[in-house]
Amino acid sequence: MSVIAAATRGGLVSSDNSEGMAYLERLPRRIVTTYIPLAIILVVLLFPFYWMVLTAIKPDEQLIDMQTYNPFWVVSPTLKHINKLLFETQYPRWLWNTMYVSIAATGLSLVASVLAAYAIVRIRYKGAAWVGGAIFLGYLVPPSILFIPLATIIQQYGLFDTPLALILAYPTILIPFSTWLLMGYFKTIPYELEECALIDGASRLQILIKIILPLAVPGLISAGIFSMTLCWNEFIYALTFLSSTGNKTVPVAIVSEFVDGDIYRWGSLMAGALVGSLPLVILYSFFVDHYVSAMTGAVKE
Repeated sequence: MSVIAAATRGGLVSSDNSEGMAYLERLPRRIVTTYIPLAIILVVLLFPFYWMVLTAIKPDEQLIDMQTYNPFWVVSPTLKHINKLLFETQYPRWLWNTMYVSIAATGLSLVASVLAAYAIVRIRYKGAAWVGGAIFLGYLVPPSILFIPLATIIQQYGLFDTPLALILAYPTILIPFSTWLLMGYFKTIPYELEECALIDGASRLQILIKIILPLAVPGLISAGIFSMTLCWNEFIYALTFLSSTGNKTVPVAIVSEFVDGDIYRWGSLMAGALVGSLPLVILYSFFVDHYVSAMTGAVKE
């Protein structure tokens, strides 16, 4: 028995050694095919944020004199630019304007997108697929083409230089993509649930509110995050429709208020971009799992 046990242990050891050698043989290949590309992607994606943080805490002399000081590092960091941004400008108001417009436009777009996606996917009628494709084509129209006629409409309705102008204009670019995303997610919900509810006497509105929406929460979160991000970073419409300093959003305000001709106050610019990006970072960190799952389901469809 001891001989058999020793032989068995020897076989296990040799098997483990062979697997270990195979792993070592695969390791260089994994480094080339996996780890190096991931490292490059991480550097490319994270370097702008690193540079933004670095510039926001650099003293003015280090921002100007790149030859004396290392441009990729900071000596004696300071919070001067962030302090000036928060307490000597209207940045809190700009941040509030951005948040208010983004939340209102996102909510309005989600309501319209849910109704449109449900009608196209769940109510079977001739030409539904063509209607869905036509709605998505609206997303492909560049905002730079639409802002001129939209500006005329906004001016005629007396909404120029008000947050309501952006709240009504942003859904024109949010609804098409959100509708397409929710269409893909609604298709993953079994039709049998809806058919059973119809047999029991439920209306379409009751089915949408009590059955479809609870099952489509990841899709709604994904569409909401996309819409929120697009509103938060939008520049062309905000630049066109808003003129007074107090009504501006963060992307437009930091560019117009911290650039004087050919003089760029880089410390304040980067501090404004850094503080303005924190709410979106927090939002993504809480809902990233739902965002990925909903995007995967939509792409599969």
